Amino acid sequence: MVFQYHPDTDMLYLKLVEGVSTESEEVTPGIVLDFDEHNRVIGIEIEDASNFVDLSRLEVLALPVANLILSERVSAKV
Repeated sequence: MVFQYHPDTDMLYLKLVEGVSTESEEVTPGIVLDFDEHNRVIGIEIEDASNFVDLSRLEVLALPVANLILSERVSAKV
């Protein structure tokens, strides 16, 4: 799973699995699900993410994480 934040558009994308999106559906204002060719959800887009999510903190609990990769770190304003 990959979390990608795009500060220029304030969009948070959660890539659940690798795949190509063949269809998208806005399930509630600002929340879009991406589906693959087998109608499986492969991603979740959150528009205006900073209004819904505290982007300064990410906590991982009880996940069987075998590989944690931090590709870019930005200092949070406290």
